[in-house]
Amino acid sequence: MKSIKVLLIFCLLLPLAVGSGQAEASSNEQLVLTKNSKMLQHNGVAVQAVQPVTFRNGSSYGPFKTMAQLYGFQVSYNAATKESIAIKGNLDIRFRPNQSDIRVNGQVVRSSGTVYIQEGFLMVPLRTWAELTGSSIDFTPTVMTFRWSNALQATFEIVPKTILAGQTRVTTRDLANGRYVDEYWTGLQDYYSEPGQYTVTRMVLGEDGNWSEPYSVTFQVTMPNQPPVADFTTDKTTYRIGERIQYFDRSTDDENAIVKRTWSGKAEVFFQPGTKRVTLEVVDKHGLSDRITKDITVTSEVLYTFDEYHRLHTPIGDKYAVDGSASLTYRSIPYQVQSLPAQMVRSNSPETLLGEGIAYDDQLSGQTRFMFHHLNGTNKNMKLVLVATNTNSVVTQVGFGAFAMGGPDPYVANTGKRSVERYLNELTRKPDTRWIRLGPGESKIVLPDLHRISMKPNHVLTAYADVTTNTNVRFRIAVVEEGRDPIAVLESLPLLARDNKHVRGTFTAADRIIHVGETLGAQPHRIVLGDRTMDSYIYGIDNLTGLLELNIGNFGVLYRMQVRVAPNTVIALNARGGQYTGAFTVNGTTVPVTNTNILWNQHEAAVLHRTGAREEIVDFVFTLASGSNLPIHMLFLPMPEVRW
Repeated sequence: MKSIKVLLIFCLLLPLAVGSGQAEASSNEQLVLTKNSKMLQHNGVAVQAVQPVTFRNGSSYGPFKTMAQLYGFQVSYNAATKESIAIKGNLDIRFRPNQSDIRVNGQVVRSSGTVYIQEGFLMVPLRTWAELTGSSIDFTPTVMTFRWSNALQATFEIVPKTILAGQTRVTTRDLANGRYVDEYWTGLQDYYSEPGQYTVTRMVLGEDGNWSEPYSVTFQVTMPNQPPVADFTTDKTTYRIGERIQYFDRSTDDENAIVKRTWSGKAEVFFQPGTKRVTLEVVDKHGLSDRITKDITVTSEVLYTFDEYHRLHTPIGDKYAVDGSASLTYRSIPYQVQSLPAQMVRSNSPETLLGEGIAYDDQLSGQTRFMFHHLNGTNKNMKLVLVATNTNSVVTQVGFGAFAMGGPDPYVANTGKRSVERYLNELTRKPDTRWIRLGPGESKIVLPDLHRISMKPNHVLTAYADVTTNTNVRFRIAVVEEGRDPIAVLESLPLLARDNKHVRGTFTAADRIIHVGETLGAQPHRIVLGDRTMDSYIYGIDNLTGLLELNIGNFGVLYRMQVRVAPNTVIALNARGGQYTGAFTVNGTTVPVTNTNILWNQHEAAVLHRTGAREEIVDFVFTLASGSNLPIHMLFLPMPEVRW
């Protein structure tokens, strides 16, 4: 009997529903505001606001606290989020100063102006306040009149905005302006099976036993999403062995919203005859998918062998598979090494840092290349710092130019590769020298970018830096816990003992020029690097112990090499001692080894350069990458003629 009565009430009130999503109720509240005045009229009664109505940047503003209280909101402030909050029934409005975004029941709403603080009070855009509270507003040049109803309203919102027939689950967001104990819906469904326009209506039962006026929202249900259609073509259907295949993705989607494409069986070239099945699967943003499989025929006719094709087509910086044993049959080219008087400090022992201390200490002048390579073996975040101390009685300056760092990273190959690649880029860029002034006896951190970085436990850091000074300056490589002032604790730090496995020291012949006396590439040739025989290791001094130090691997040594290369030659790098990565500058362009990976073993080669139809002079600049294995071979291989 009660449900019949409710239904009857609902049917009688239903004609009052408004299709736009607004329910018009009789206005029983009125608020009159006057420009630049604190005096308001609320239902004919004078009220003094905490701030006057103010016009700013084309918008009118009123005091949040006064407006909210007159509207019957409970007002509070959240110090943690800096939000001023107004709550009334199910309506929760939150403002933050100096922002235009307002949070309404957890959703962001853009206001007509920026909220701001005026003499300690929050000021809110009045037009936005009217919209949020369902008020009408009338303007004259100096007076604004707000009208609203305090009657319980059954307002709500349909979620989401875009609804697909038979696919989108529909929910509602409650925007009622007061408390209620029951509600009545018509037209609301979880799913709408057919596209078209629909109206949902709600009434709510207040705590006083009275039903609200019906509130309606009209919305559109669109055609259901269609699955994408997978399709592709190739430039031909039959190919020879070693002939490149061009694929053209012809997939379509009704919303042009394909978000994922997955190929299987696809290859740019095949080296075995037969029928090859290639599949393409596409997925749209709603998760619907489609796939298609097509056959490609590869005949037994050979256009290029595997090796010929990859010599000709592997992109610069990418790698391809080679016969590692065949590489050893290529003639090894002898070369002459010219050592230049360049100073280098290698800080690599102890490689694993087990606590705070001084990793290296030396008095240096002129130009010095620093090379750092360390692993944090502690359970704390640590920092590696280069500190310069002026040991002279006059002011001096320390400058630093090219600086590059790889890591910190848990994988040593990453730090070795990135540091070399970035350092070579810096050398090409030739950055300006930045100077630090040091008074007599003064100590300062030299490389701020190095100091800013913390090494997490078990992370590796590799870095290169070019430092210069025209007087004798003491340089210390310090290891300190994160949060500690390196300068304050510098004199109390212990000297770290070498690990007797890795290298530290100062070396004075750390630049090398490799001279090659013949033209390479007309036949398969190789240049062997890092082998300790033709490319002998340099000697230096560990200044902390006075021991003679052999720079095993010549890490930190900068090489330059100019080679005359035959036409149609591919130049590739082949790892011989195990994994290798890093980079080479070739004719002014830095080429990573490799673009996406590393050389895992002797059966892989990374392409560094190709010559054209004429003989070329090719310039190389490189330093061998820390964390990699030596030796390496630079291969000069003739490419096949272009065939059609």
